[in-house]
Amino acid sequence: MIPMSEKLRYALIGCGRIAPNHIAAALHSTGNLQIVAVCDPVAENMEKVLALVPEDLRSTIARYTDYRDMLQSEKPQLCAVATESGKHAAIGLDVIAAGSHIIIEKPIALSMKDARALITAAKAANVKLCACHQNRFNKSIQKIRCAMDAGNFGKLLHGAAHVRWNRGYSYYEQAPWRGTWAQDGGALMNQCIHNIDLLRWMMGNDVTEVMAYTDNLEHDFIEAEDLGLAVVKFSNGSYGLIEGTTNIYPHNLEETLYLFGQNGTVKAGGKSVNIIEEWTFRNDASDPDAVKNEFSDNPPNVYGFGHTPLYADVIDAIRSGRAPYVDGEAGMRALELVLAIYLSAAKGMPIKLPLTDCATTDFKGRFDQ
Repeated sequence: MIPMSEKLRYALIGCGRIAPNHIAAALHSTGNLQIVAVCDPVAENMEKVLALVPEDLRSTIARYTDYRDMLQSEKPQLCAVATESGKHAAIGLDVIAAGSHIIIEKPIALSMKDARALITAAKAANVKLCACHQNRFNKSIQKIRCAMDAGNFGKLLHGAAHVRWNRGYSYYEQAPWRGTWAQDGGALMNQCIHNIDLLRWMMGNDVTEVMAYTDNLEHDFIEAEDLGLAVVKFSNGSYGLIEGTTNIYPHNLEETLYLFGQNGTVKAGGKSVNIIEEWTFRNDASDPDAVKNEFSDNPPNVYGFGHTPLYADVIDAIRSGRAPYVDGEAGMRALELVLAIYLSAAKGMPIKLPLTDCATTDFKGRFDQ
């Protein structure tokens, strides 16, 4: 464990679209973190991210185009990996081998084999591995989770996760790795995995079977799916429905999570499940309108406000020796469910879990004409 008086040396690997959220969270944690370096193959990307840093701190932060050089020279104690998804596992293993604790952006990896390797390596090195599913820290989701843990829903019946967003050609043109099987996956893996994580987490985690369809209806310039539909069977007898798409005209519509139990109905909505829109329980004296007002946020974008509390949790986990709230196993469970959907859709049959091994690259050519 690291003494409370000692700041953790922090570095960010990857300065793309999500990097500002990581830098903002790190800046919020400057009492516990010292930002020592950022790394990206494109120097301009680093400067864009560092423009968010106060000038007096900016001059003390080193820039690297090779993360291996950074690990060797800076010896960070906490690294965030926010590169293209297909590089998460390889970079993550190098970070762990260097002895650094690690936050990996979603998805934790693109294969079950790589996810297991990360978890095994982190345990062997005695470092903390956190999967960056920051929506678990939404005020709305935390309130719902408290009700779930208290048993207020009674027997769970079914839940539903919907992500109805828009991603056009310009989004994929910005980063050619997006939408590829080798580096990304499609709507489910990139845009929908946060809500898929929430659904699995809320419904008890243990999935027995998945039946799904996927398709590419409007994005012939990417390899992977722009629509995914799935039915999930949980071991506790409940069911889940998943709908994910990037085809909504003309812009992002909503990300919603429904949970239905014998004694309760909840809906979290907004653009990133940040608003409680329905709150009804048989044995809860709370005023539903008061709950909706107190436990809802209106973030400026779909990434929400969750990175800052996620960072605070990881720092506390490092200092106290406990596991992070969203650990490597949580990241692997979200990955596994997406891969099971892909496999079911490709085979046209239900898929039993757990998956022994599966990777996005197994589906290369799936939607080729």
